[in-house]
Amino acid sequence: MSRHRATRQPARHERDTPQQLPLVAPVAKVRPRNVDPEAVAEIAIQRRAKPSGVPGRVKLVFTLELRRALAERLSAKAIREGKNLEAIIIEILEAGAP
Repeated sequence: MSRHRATRQPARHERDTPQQLPLVAPVAKVRPRNVDPEAVAEIAIQRRAKPSGVPGRVKLVFTLELRRALAERLSAKAIREGKNLEAIIIEILEAGAP
């Protein structure tokens, strides 16, 4: 008489779930130290910005998280001047830009 070895059948949840792969430690990125910030900025804008319909401009989309009081002041200024909020923020950024 032959003996059958008792083999354990994996439970259903063990069969249906994928095996966990071993995690690899991330490789540290080495950043060059002698980098021209203007050249890096140009590359970053080329990658991130979209072309604009206005020559010499790009569309750069981001979200601002502002204090409510500041947002209301900026909005009131835009209404008084008959401009949109984006135009007011662009003016502020251009005034503070080097």
